Amino acid sequence: MTGPAAEGAGDRPAPAGRARWLPRTGDLLDALFALAVTALGLGIAIALVDGITAVTPWGVLLVALAVGVGDLALRAPLRLLAGVAGAGGALVTGLAAQVLVVWAALLVAPGVEVRSGWSVLWVLLVTAAVMAAGRWLWGSSDNAYVVADVVRRARRRGDARGAPAGAARPPGLLVVQLDGVGAPVLEQAMDAGLVPTLQRWVDSGSHRLTTWWSAVPSTTPAAQAGLLHGAADAIPAFRWWDRGLGRLVVTNHPADAAVVEERMSDGTGLLSGGGTAVATMFSGDAASSYLVMSRSRRHGLGPGPGYVRFFARPFVLARAVAGTAGEIVKELYQARRQAVYDVRPRVSRGGWYVLLRAVSNVLLRDLATSLVAEALVRGDPTVYVDLVDYDEVAHHAGPTRPEALRSLEGLDQVVRILDEVAPLAPRRYDVVVLSDHGQTLGATFEQVEGRSLLETVRALMAEPDLEGVESADGEGWGPLNTLLTSVLGRPTDPVVLGPDAGADRHRGRVREDGVPRVREHGRAARSTADAGGAVPDVVVVGSGNLGLVWFPEAPERLLLEDLEERWPGLVAGLAARPAVGVVVVDSRTRGLVAVGDAGLRLLEADGDVVEGVDPLAAYPSRARADLARAARLPHTGDLLLVSTVGPRDQVHAFEGQVGSHGGLGGAQNLAFLLHPADLGVDDARCEDVDGHRMLVGADAVHAQLVAWLDERGLRPRQVATGRPTTAERA
Repeated sequence: MTGPAAEGAGDRPAPAGRARWLPRTGDLLDALFALAVTALGLGIAIALVDGITAVTPWGVLLVALAVGVGDLALRAPLRLLAGVAGAGGALVTGLAAQVLVVWAALLVAPGVEVRSGWSVLWVLLVTAAVMAAGRWLWGSSDNAYVVADVVRRARRRGDARGAPAGAARPPGLLVVQLDGVGAPVLEQAMDAGLVPTLQRWVDSGSHRLTTWWSAVPSTTPAAQAGLLHGAADAIPAFRWWDRGLGRLVVTNHPADAAVVEERMSDGTGLLSGGGTAVATMFSGDAASSYLVMSRSRRHGLGPGPGYVRFFARPFVLARAVAGTAGEIVKELYQARRQAVYDVRPRVSRGGWYVLLRAVSNVLLRDLATSLVAEALVRGDPTVYVDLVDYDEVAHHAGPTRPEALRSLEGLDQVVRILDEVAPLAPRRYDVVVLSDHGQTLGATFEQVEGRSLLETVRALMAEPDLEGVESADGEGWGPLNTLLTSVLGRPTDPVVLGPDAGADRHRGRVREDGVPRVREHGRAARSTADAGGAVPDVVVVGSGNLGLVWFPEAPERLLLEDLEERWPGLVAGLAARPAVGVVVVDSRTRGLVAVGDAGLRLLEADGDVVEGVDPLAAYPSRARADLARAARLPHTGDLLLVSTVGPRDQVHAFEGQVGSHGGLGGAQNLAFLLHPADLGVDDARCEDVDGHRMLVGADAVHAQLVAWLDERGLRPRQVATGRPTTAERA
């Protein structure tokens, strides 16, 4: 590993004459501390819960000891069972094991009386809550307890290897993605002392912090397609209308994610050759995948044994659940605070989001930390994990609001924990921390306009009753839905909670004969088929402040001349809306045109052709290149819209987000790359962006990561199959 914690972290020789089964002094101290903390938690829980009593403190201590012994006894059979039953089986059996271990410990310990079976469950939960609160009061509210067993096991294995002093370990690469954290936000967090681990790396010189440009569409699916597969051009938005499939494709639906990965993967992704993907949207061609969207329908959550140490250890899952409940309380308080002080702009933070934030920022983060630690001590050559805490909070609270910035503390703690696990692994891991995009603050389009983008489009078409589809704000629900789908064993009938619930009935279908209906003279030729089998007249999706509009009845993308003939006021009317900055549309004679309220700019002309006021003047210098690329992606919209950018770089999301990304403006395009100092960024891969040299686009970052793998000798020899072309991916 490259980093302060790796100094002198080569393989250490096992003490002479030490048998593998003999515990280390550090392990004994850890065990005694864990015993004391568990006994304290149990004592408080027994005192609070009716139905269980303890005569003496020694009885409580014996219960804690019995819990530890029961945990050790059940590990091997539970791992075998999880290998057969999968992740869902590991969860169910792990929960049962936790309850049974605590119940048995309470029954066998002298001086403890159990009068109610339900009280055992309450003791388990209250003990976990007390232990979590104790860590918080002690000033150590991290999730180190999640990997404590993994660390002890890694130390025992290291002692057993008995490698000679100074022996070199083979290299490895760990990539940690902090979803949605822009480079300016990370620098602000460093100044505020919120990310001490990352700050220490930069200050010590072990790592260098650089900025890279997240190109339009600056969304997680497009960025991960690029970072993991070098194929960012396969994705035009978070959701899109696929004319070939005749329906809306939503990348955080397992079936759709699988289709997208099948189109873009050539088998040589970033994690090919034995790598592991954790909590990502796509697999990067990893050999092992956990909580990976594109593989969840066929492979579930991944191999069951990897989950046992999290699901089955007494108080680990229970403490994560207790922490999740605490996160719910925190969100309710923070949302109330915004309302009381009338913080603006703001959006609703109620409903399903309260649960989503809690599960994502505690339960799933703890689970991902455990899975990554397991992969490191196994010695997997490359490991990639995506942590979504900040992104989820920033969407609803704002990118630089206090609660969003404080969420970075938890992410830094995860990095610190993995930094402490890595030196115990059989490989010497380089750690790269990066983001996929940033976020930008601003009131929503609907808050500015008083109506949604779909309603605006219908009005400008002068056909307010057209059948339309407008996307929902369900980006963050993918991991939770994937978890529930796998646990409930419903790969062919996935669970969809949140705003996308019931979205399948809106996704649209082609006619039974497979031919889309064609609009003539602006009027819909209504199909005689059942309404549920007809494609909608217009589809509108929002990816942050990037909006896309399709007219699915047309067999191919409509051009500016077609739109002017059918709906003369549509393009100019959209461009004139106060919240819309530019509308990009293809034309028959002039190529791609960026239309503003007082002028236009040709995106593909030789030279810089502007008529009237340049509609891109308020955007970054990359705007022309980014929009020209985005407007030529397969499946892109007939119209592309980017919101206005205000004086303080505020934008307007076309979905219900006060912090957004996907288009242009503000910090949303400024992602960061924190890498070991001895792995340099190749300047030949960089471009000039507003006077700074940086990698442009996720594909360029992928190429740099692959070059580092080559430099470390980690890249497997690949069969030259050739990457699919853009047309082939379509």
